[in-house]
Amino acid sequence: MEARRVMWIGEPAGWPSDWPHRDWDVDFLPPAAAFDRLRRNGYDALVLDFPIREWSPDALLEQTLRLAPGVPALIRDPLATVSDAVRLARLGAYQFLTSAEQAVPLIEQAMEARVAQSLAQLARNASGEDWKRFLIGDSRPMRDVCHIIRMIGARRATVLITGETGSGKEMAARALHLAGPRGRGPFVPVNCSALPENLLEDELFGHVRGAFTGAMQNRMGRFEQAHGGVIFLDEIGELPPELQAKLLRVLQEREFQRLGSSETVRVDVRVVAAANCNLIERIAQGRFREDLYYRLNVVPIHMPPLRDRREDIPALAAHLVEKVCRMEEMPPKRLAPEALERLCGYSWPGNVRQLENSVEMAVALSGDRATLTPTDFRLSTGAPNPQAAFGEIPSVSVPEGGLDYERTVAGIERSILEQALRKTGGNKKAAAEMLHLKRTTLSAKVRSLESAALCN
Repeated sequence: MEARRVMWIGEPAGWPSDWPHRDWDVDFLPPAAAFDRLRRNGYDALVLDFPIREWSPDALLEQTLRLAPGVPALIRDPLATVSDAVRLARLGAYQFLTSAEQAVPLIEQAMEARVAQSLAQLARNASGEDWKRFLIGDSRPMRDVCHIIRMIGARRATVLITGETGSGKEMAARALHLAGPRGRGPFVPVNCSALPENLLEDELFGHVRGAFTGAMQNRMGRFEQAHGGVIFLDEIGELPPELQAKLLRVLQEREFQRLGSSETVRVDVRVVAAANCNLIERIAQGRFREDLYYRLNVVPIHMPPLRDRREDIPALAAHLVEKVCRMEEMPPKRLAPEALERLCGYSWPGNVRQLENSVEMAVALSGDRATLTPTDFRLSTGAPNPQAAFGEIPSVSVPEGGLDYERTVAGIERSILEQALRKTGGNKKAAAEMLHLKRTTLSAKVRSLESAALCN
């Protein structure tokens, strides 16, 4: 039997000299050397031994789990409190150690649990069902999407996923990640519109210590974190022009430089991008590079809107009801036939995301009832109108005596923002996507309107 591999990460002065590691191969390494080794080799368990200079338990745990997803990480920290242990467990720590000797049985337990999980994962992969759990529905459009993912899952080709907001582009990316050997590596999502432009380059490529004020230590970027796996670049159409050029080089050469460094970093990643805007129009407007578009659009996948696959709504709704009940730790609920009929007849301008928000609200409103009825779903009435997805903009006539332009425009803007937030259940990220705004822009507009209301 092949020896199990354990990595003990910490300061050399704290490494146990007489630790009974039995027949395991144990590597005692400081963090920097550990990161390099984790990128190149597989391990069965990790031990993070604190205190470690320049590293907090939270930060080091997050970094190691990104480099070695699925590998159990045990933490030894004599200064930790009970609340620290609870917090780190929520972040993904497998177990807390109080002594080096205690590590032996707990590491054995962790490795046995991982083997059991791996066997279950292999069984799901063999059945061909594991990656399909992200793509619920058997309509013709969804069968086409599944066919493409099945064909290219094991390839390295770059993929561009298009579709309306809320149609499930990230779910398709996650399915693509699991459909091939890269499913054993990390899946790293990046929302290109959710970060300020001055932080996005650092987020993607990382920095070295001293690169700018406040850069106290090296930071690994998302591309480096995705080594051996998939990086998902959502809302790629919002990428600033200067970063588009840098991304083009990464796609061509699979290499980049961290901020403040002249050293070239090579990575093995598959790039999957998504856009809910028309990139051809962006190219014509001079807002998106044509050469980058063709580098991204090697394999195109279009996610159909929910209104074009209504036959999938019963399966989707049932799945979402079960998911929400499980998350809320509630007894299972079911959909009344009348409720399902109403859901199938609605146009769903916000697509699957809107359906999920509606189900979550319905479960909350149903209380202790085991059956969801039509009255639990607060859907707008009237004939479906796809153009009304962003709310109806009121018409304004100018009276003979004139009007207060600023106040009138602010009122219209407030109406649009309130409608979007109401339709998304108060979710600012989803509302920003619905209005084709950056989340930070929407938040700033809401704060501005609130401040103006307080002053009036």
